[in-house]
Amino acid sequence: MLDADFFRRWMAAAAAAVDREADRLTELDSPIGDADHGSNLQRGFTAVAAVIEKDAPDTPGAVLTLAGRQLISTVGGASGPLYGTLLRRTGKALGDAAEVAEAAFADALRTGVDAVAALGGAAPGDKTMLDALVPAVDALGESFAAARDAARDGALATTPLQARKGRASYLGERSVGHQDPGATSSALLFEALAEAADGSDTPEADRG
Repeated sequence: MLDADFFRRWMAAAAAAVDREADRLTELDSPIGDADHGSNLQRGFTAVAAVIEKDAPDTPGAVLTLAGRQLISTVGGASGPLYGTLLRRTGKALGDAAEVAEAAFADALRTGVDAVAALGGAAPGDKTMLDALVPAVDALGESFAAARDAARDGALATTPLQARKGRASYLGERSVGHQDPGATSSALLFEALAEAADGSDTPEADRG
């Protein structure tokens, strides 16, 4: 069973991962976006970590709902609404339970991913964050590590794709050959999830 402390650890690990990789995310965003993905998410997840530590929500749903609200209010561009929607809708689907089973979490997270797809009008293969989120959620029933690996593979697989949604889609064929920054940051979210699950504080050690 997963309690509020697990989800607080997840958000803290996500904030640390985004902080560590912010420059790389911005570098990925430079040729196909506005060159601000890393800095925007860094600001947002730093705020998430601070508010969760301050308010200490005591249910899994409350942790994620609060995190989502904070992202929406602090992150500019499309990233804030998309990541905020992902976490808020997942949190709402978890309800008020003090502990949730891993299967219930997987179902709730799929609800959040579906909400992201509806908000952005995107689907897997469009070279967006969904290319990491969807395979990760599909693999979550197997293990947190499997979800992490599926998200990472999905992000890498965006490189040869032509963007069909978002800012990168304006570039047409010029978007080919660049790894999508949103899929890459989504993979960081699942890397942090696996870290929270196994207690490891050195996620770099198992990168491929």
